[in-house]
Amino acid sequence: MQVLIFGATGMVGQGVLRECLLAPDVTRVVAIGRSATGVSSPKLRDLVHKDLHEYASIAQELTGFDACFFCLGITSAGMNEADYTRITYDITIAAAETLAHLTPAMTFIFVSGAGTDSSERGRLMWARVKGRAENAVLRLFKAGYAFRPGIIQPMHGIRSRTLAYNIVYTVLAPMVSLMRYLLPRYVITTEEMGRAMLNVARHGAPKRILENPAIHTAAQDGDTHT
Repeated sequence: MQVLIFGATGMVGQGVLRECLLAPDVTRVVAIGRSATGVSSPKLRDLVHKDLHEYASIAQELTGFDACFFCLGITSAGMNEADYTRITYDITIAAAETLAHLTPAMTFIFVSGAGTDSSERGRLMWARVKGRAENAVLRLFKAGYAFRPGIIQPMHGIRSRTLAYNIVYTVLAPMVSLMRYLLPRYVITTEEMGRAMLNVARHGAPKRILENPAIHTAAQDGDTHT
């Protein structure tokens, strides 16, 4: 399987990248973003691309992939709707439309979030924008999926690029671990996110929008590695 990852330097993207590099059936991984991942592997190629709103100039390098894992994301805190839309919706759809034209049969998984608003009309700005992006992805790809994780627990030394998130994760780490034990349906690890994405790319899923329990189930399906 050949995989394209957007946002491989973020917390979720790092987890997905790790699982892809460990998976025996993944033969090639291309990580696209404004900066390199810093990870070294014979499977991995970093494709540094500064303008994530435009892909015509690199279209020839985006063909031949079986799956795309779109893990780019940003907090909406302090942002107005126009700026948040430009990043969360516009970048996603610029990439999705390009890939749907080049390889319409590929699996495209968009990382959204718990509470996303599919109606696009709710009170929460971020939820409306995420919902709009989800809906567009599902229209563009027959094998399009949206993952809506709840609380994400970073594993294997993975850290968020957002300082505030790292502080919160450090302070709340014992509580998150306890919640994962007591309430596993609400907590997902970066490892489980990566395994779930790979399994959905391999086998599909019963539903196209996967909430936290469905992501957890998908992570357990099929063969796993250690």
